Amino acid sequence: MSLVETEGLVLKSYSLAEADKIVVLLTRDQGLVRGVAKGAKRLKSRYGGSLEPFSIVDITYFQKEERELVSIRQIELVKSFFDRAAEPLFLQKFAYLTELLVNFAPPHDPNEKLYRMAKICLETAANNLTSLESVALYFELWVLRLGGFLPDWNVCGGCGRELDEDEETTIQINFQLVCRNCRKSKLSPTVTARERKIYSLAQRLAPEKFAAAASDHKSDVQAVSNVLKRIISNILGKETIGEKILPANL
Repeated sequence: MSLVETEGLVLKSYSLAEADKIVVLLTRDQGLVRGVAKGAKRLKSRYGGSLEPFSIVDITYFQKEERELVSIRQIELVKSFFDRAAEPLFLQKFAYLTELLVNFAPPHDPNEKLYRMAKICLETAANNLTSLESVALYFELWVLRLGGFLPDWNVCGGCGRELDEDEETTIQINFQLVCRNCRKSKLSPTVTARERKIYSLAQRLAPEKFAAAASDHKSDVQAVSNVLKRIISNILGKETIGEKILPANL
């Protein structure tokens, strides 16, 4: 049994037996962790508000080899977003984004870039609610990119030619873009030059700067986010409707 100390982001928690909870966290250097918080449901629980979703915490836990569930020894609240979580749009959006993390982050597989991305997106959206849609797109894109699933929209998927910045393209069933000469049907959905620019900026800028750059392009942000949701649904084998990832058997 080893003792682990790290920083983490609380994604969600749920009941276990009469007095305990299972807490799901994305940690800075241990990946996705599920742990048992004994006595967390008691009225005078020592955990207080540290188990609320979207809380940033310092966590200490015991881990046994070949066991996915860890035993939480201590959690200290570093930063709470409780006030923002009371906002319906914020709660809905980040409940969806945390589900992305649960689905894409393998248990106990460290990915500090993913953790830092999730943390800064949470902080950016909490500081400026008007950036919520842009931050959500940024989050979706980077979950896919860090997982190795993000298509390259800089080149034509047909001829391999580098696409011009102002060139209108169509999107294939594999989510690659093709130029006008390579498209197979005039009915194929188009991806505009502005949408491609949004896609590119999200890969080059920090969340706050991206949200500022995208603030006057809400329809383009929505269009790109819709494509990313289709990619996510295709990878997970689960349908994404609005801000919900439906179970695979529905």
